[in-house]
Amino acid sequence: MTEHLGSGSAVAGDVLIHARDLRKSFGSFEAVRGIDVDVPRGQAFGFLGPNGAGKSSTMRMVAAVSPPTSGTLRILGMDPSTHSSAIKARIGVCPQEDTLDLELTVRDNLVVYARYFGIPRRAARERADELLDFVQLGDKAGAMVDDLSGGMKRRLTIARSLVNRPEILLLDEPTTGLDPQARHVVWDRLFRLKAEGVTLVLTTHYMDEAEQLCDRLVVMDKGRIAADGSPAELVREHVAREVAEIRFAAADGSHVDLAERVAGFAERVEVLPDRLLLYSADGERAVADVHAAGLTPSTTLVRRASLEDVFLRLTGRTLVD
Repeated sequence: MTEHLGSGSAVAGDVLIHARDLRKSFGSFEAVRGIDVDVPRGQAFGFLGPNGAGKSSTMRMVAAVSPPTSGTLRILGMDPSTHSSAIKARIGVCPQEDTLDLELTVRDNLVVYARYFGIPRRAARERADELLDFVQLGDKAGAMVDDLSGGMKRRLTIARSLVNRPEILLLDEPTTGLDPQARHVVWDRLFRLKAEGVTLVLTTHYMDEAEQLCDRLVVMDKGRIAADGSPAELVREHVAREVAEIRFAAADGSHVDLAERVAGFAERVEVLPDRLLLYSADGERAVADVHAAGLTPSTTLVRRASLEDVFLRLTGRTLVD
């Protein structure tokens, strides 16, 4: 039998994370305001949202390190308020910031961490070598952490979160700060984990990452869930299949005034300071209709609607600190 890097021991389809009317308050501030979530085994599930949306507070509750204020939360069928140690033994956590031990070698970072889970020393060394091969760091086993690139450190942090063969892997912004090549290497490793039955739960600010990795996701805003579905479902429900980005020269008038003239050519028109966004099933047809109306844009671009369009429509374009 092939040995999996994750556990995969329970029946497929099990709901590993179950939340109902889940709330978290800090004094008078309610960070999470009654959310419902179910994550079945083997799914890659994402939390998206602007700063302050409640993502991190939710992830800390799921990780059994922050007790809910009210509501129901079950992780692997257990209540984290009474079984936090048992839950932590069966999950892996990859924090946003790498917290590796700079005084140890790459390999010893994994061996020492494995010992925290009571893994015997010989088995810990074997597990460390297995994981270093998995994250493509086998040739760096004897190096010090300071000698690694940012992408290598991230992969080592992911490897460390897998030492206990977790059934759920929690990833907080897994590729923040990485260059495109390093991001794709991390994505490849996460795809492999999912294929082996590990349930992934992640937060990310990268919309392309969410589209690539997540089977399903929720968009959170101000502590509540604003939308729930697969990336394709969210695009279909909240925007449209295509977007025509149209810019006009200043001599043609303001984009606000021009928006009224093109409103009938799309399902929705959004006005930005420098362009109009026409959301429709056929972006080329929308552009043709604009020209047929006697308008001459200075530039046009037709593209597929994305999760970023959904995100901005649901949470707004205003920067949140």
